[in-house]
Parts: sequence; structure tokens; C-alpha cells
Amino acid sequence: MNIQENISLKPYNTFGIEANGRYFCEIKNISELKELLLSGKYRNIPKLILGGGSNVLFTQDFDGLIIKISITGHQIIKEDNDYVHVRIGAGENWHQFVLQAIDNHWGGIENLSLIPGTVGAAPMQNIGAYGVEIKEVFKELEAIDLRNGELRRFNNEDCKFGYRESVFKNIYKDQYIITSVTLELTKTNHQYNISYGAIKETLKEMGVEKPSIQTISKAVIHIRESKLPNPAEIGNAGSFFKNPTVDYIDYEGLKTEFPNIPGYELPGKNYKIPAAWLIEQCGWKGKKFDNIGVHEKQSLVLVNYGNGKGSDIKDLAYDIRQSVSNKFGIELNPEVNIV
Repeated sequence: MNIQENISLKPYNTFGIEANGRYFCEIKNISELKELLLSGKYRNIPKLILGGGSNVLFTQDFDGLIIKISITGHQIIKEDNDYVHVRIGAGENWHQFVLQAIDNHWGGIENLSLIPGTVGAAPMQNIGAYGVEIKEVFKELEAIDLRNGELRRFNNEDCKFGYRESVFKNIYKDQYIITSVTLELTKTNHQYNISYGAIKETLKEMGVEKPSIQTISKAVIHIRESKLPNPAEIGNAGSFFKNPTVDYIDYEGLKTEFPNIPGYELPGKNYKIPAAWLIEQCGWKGKKFDNIGVHEKQSLVLVNYGNGKGSDIKDLAYDIRQSVSNKFGIELNPEVNIV
């Protein structure tokens, strides 16, 4: 194990924010992780777990131990004629695994193409896009207890998945490190979800009459690339805010005052309102403030144009939240982990 000191974290976050970590260690297997956690020197200092760095905003230096999870590889642990159960290392790039699954004709995650980050981060926030969430294919994960280095398995029910939520973002926040994720993917009778967003229209433009997991993935990639900036070119962490949900009564009240407000009905007579629409209505889309701003094509994305400070992006996010609250009475919550 190579533990570095006073390392720049700029290469390890997609916002490209300059910050320093007091200690930094890259972990490639469970044995290394257990050894690190049980080491007396680092047991009682703050720890921060990093995957792909695509869901974090550094607003200051981190005076503790940064643990970058780079456990890779995947293996089939169960298979029949219709389904395959695949265990994937938490450090695998999510999108690259999606592409591998499609190459193997495994279905269920094609709508989640091009979502940034690692496999281990996917169940933490129950990633979702275009009508699909990871909870629909999730079987179990393995995680190491930060307190004692013990391995624990969590099944679907244990994770208590919600909209961009799991136990790892609330009651077990900062208590476990996910080391592997097992998904159940289809080999036959794939269920195609093309009703959400622009997938159906994009497939039509592509000349696709009969969808497949391959063409749906290509459509999703095309849509995302057309409106989301590449972090390699412009620093960002994807969608900064969650889409808020309101109950039926509040939604009807909002429609009375704002007839064009979009909403998607959820179970229990709740409605999901696109945060991007709310932000755009408040005039933020495309706004630039020196080195930071709101992306010109997608108002959910806050960007670092170069040499921006994390604290300035945090302040911008606060101003956006306040303006949406003032205009619509709706509180926006960040998806990004602010450190």
C-alpha cells in the first residue's frame, strides 16, 4: 500500500477543483482495505471515499484520509437461460461496464449509459435515467464496515432505495465502503423502456423501427452528449440537484399559478418536477460568473470553466436554491456531495 501525503485532489474530481488531501491511498483489493482500516495510525482520523470523483464538490482541503476505491473486474456468479448475475468490482467505471454488458447481450441497464462514476457509487444514490433505476436490477452488494473492517452483504431490501437515495446516504452515511455490486441482467425477453424523455424520438431519427439494448444505449448516449458537457473539457459533476417531488395538492396549486409547469406522476399521487425547468424559469440557464456558471444547454449542470473555487460553486448553488424557493416554494436538494 502506498499512502501519499499532501496530495492534490484536482485530478480526482470531475469539477477540476484544486484542493489538497492530507493522506491519500488507492485501494485495489479487499485485503488492502482491511489492512488500512485496522491500522492504528489512520483509525481515528476523518475518511473520505472516492470513486470516479464525479459526485463531489471540494470547497476546502480535506484534513484526513482519502481512500480511492480501484477494485476492478467482474465475474458471473449465477446464470440460466434467461438471467445472469454479475458481481462487479466497485472501482469499475460504470459506463464501461454498461458497454460490456451490451456487448454480452445482457439487458436492463442500457438506459443508464454514459452516467459518470464508478459501479460502487451507483447503488449509493440509486442512479437512474430515462425511466430506469439501478434498484430494478440490483441483487446485492458487499461493503466493509469502516469501524472494524468486517464485510457485510446488503440485499435490495436492506438498501431501502428511494429517489436518488439509499441507506448509504442517510443512516449508514460514512459508515461503509462498498467493494462490489451484484446485478441481475436479462439474457432474453429484454424489457425496453423508451417512453421517457427523448428516446423514442431519437430512435426514430436514427431510423430504428425495432429497438434493442444496443440501439437504446446509442440513443441515450446521443441525447446525453448533446446536452451535457464533457468533464474532460468543462469541469462539472453532472446534475447538481435532484428533481423535487411534491404531493398532488401542492402540484395542483402550482399548476394553477404556473400552467406550464411539467410534472411526472409517481406512485402515491406524488409528482416529480424537473429541477432544470424550475432553474431555467428563474433565469439561471447559461449564466456565467467569472470562472464558474450554469451550463448553457442544461441548467441542472453547474460548471467550472477553469480555476473556479468550490466555495464559489457552493454559493452559486445556494443562490439558485433560494431563487427557486422564492418563486415556486420548492426546495431543491443537491445530488452532489459537498465537502
